[in-house]
Amino acid sequence: MKDLLLNQVAVVTGATAGIGKAIALKFALSGAKVILIGTNVDRGETAVSEIHEAVPGSTAEFFQVDVADHEAVRVTMKDILSKYGTVDILVNNAGITKDRLLVRMSEIDWDSVMDVNAKSCYNTCHALLLPMMKARKGKIINMSSVVGLTGNPAQTNYAASKAAVIGFTKALAKEVASRNICVNCLAPGFIVTPMTDALTEAQKEGILSRIPLARLGDVEDVANAALFLASSLSGYITGTVISVDGGMALGG
Repeated sequence: MKDLLLNQVAVVTGATAGIGKAIALKFALSGAKVILIGTNVDRGETAVSEIHEAVPGSTAEFFQVDVADHEAVRVTMKDILSKYGTVDILVNNAGITKDRLLVRMSEIDWDSVMDVNAKSCYNTCHALLLPMMKARKGKIINMSSVVGLTGNPAQTNYAASKAAVIGFTKALAKEVASRNICVNCLAPGFIVTPMTDALTEAQKEGILSRIPLARLGDVEDVANAALFLASSLSGYITGTVISVDGGMALGG
């Protein structure tokens, strides 16, 4: 698997921690030149250093940008294309939560989650689609969630944003398939990250009772699925949602 993405240029948003950082590292280990997108400079530089340490001689660079800002994304992607010549892989992983019951949810809480989680996919794809179409190749991976499939109390904004990502993925896949661009979606369940670290033990036990595999996932579980979708191994797969949730979306 070392050369599975050899010399391909991959852009990963939300790449300074958790799932995004694991995906960036996995891609670098597989030979890709990795561009990490995020808002926290310290975490971004640390993530780049960790990739360089784990993969000596690898290419990894951090760009600070708010993916909810259309113009900022356009300028940043233009800079990346100017420097690297192409973007072969795009992973839209950036995401936030603002959990509250709908009756207590502010408009700001709704809009900010929709902008970062869903509008960001429009922003990045809008900036990169024409170069991919001209090259007649590309892999786009959008990050949804099990919550986008099942819903969850106190997460109407998050569930709506992640369901929107699924619809966006399926529609875009149909638009660009003729240009040999594959657009797919990952729907992680509860993965061990700083976000899940904030859960109480009682909350974790309640979650585990709903997961057939009876464990929380690891960032490696998602990174492995992302590598599959980014590589030639998935060349005949597009418009698909792959659940990485231990069976949680099965219900029952």
